[in-house]
Amino acid sequence: MNRNLISLAIEDAQWSAADESITQLESIFIGLIAMEPNQRRAIFKMGSKSESFCRNAIDVLEQNPQVIPQSLSIAQARADLDAIDQLRPRLIRLKRLVSRMIDSEIALGSDVIGAALQGYKLLKVAGRNEGLEGLRSSLGARFKGRPRTKPELGAESGPPEQIED
Repeated sequence: MNRNLISLAIEDAQWSAADESITQLESIFIGLIAMEPNQRRAIFKMGSKSESFCRNAIDVLEQNPQVIPQSLSIAQARADLDAIDQLRPRLIRLKRLVSRMIDSEIALGSDVIGAALQGYKLLKVAGRNEGLEGLRSSLGARFKGRPRTKPELGAESGPPEQIED
């Protein structure tokens, strides 16, 4: 069964424009940071439940500056909260785009491996008569060391339909 999940045709000029846009985004967001996993685990995180608390606390502290020591910068906390509000909608859009790109990459790979497996099966059958046994054999090296699946009655055994790397 040959199924084509996606056909993606993007012109070279469009790829160039996308690359330029990504470069521009990278230069705009130069201030973003990258954390090591252990650093990410060790810091406080503002989840959806704590966000309301944080917003209310910042509001109350801004209204009562007399209780704030100089070592605590509520102005910086407000600026960080404003930056979150500006960053979040763009992050949501980019996550959606990245998710579609990932799904498209998976679908493209599925289309390619489906066609390759179909072609491999054809080589097994027709390749003997065409002198292609050596080529088919070299392609079959991909499946060496894999347990063969039990063929159904009357079906020819071959490589597994699902291949994950």
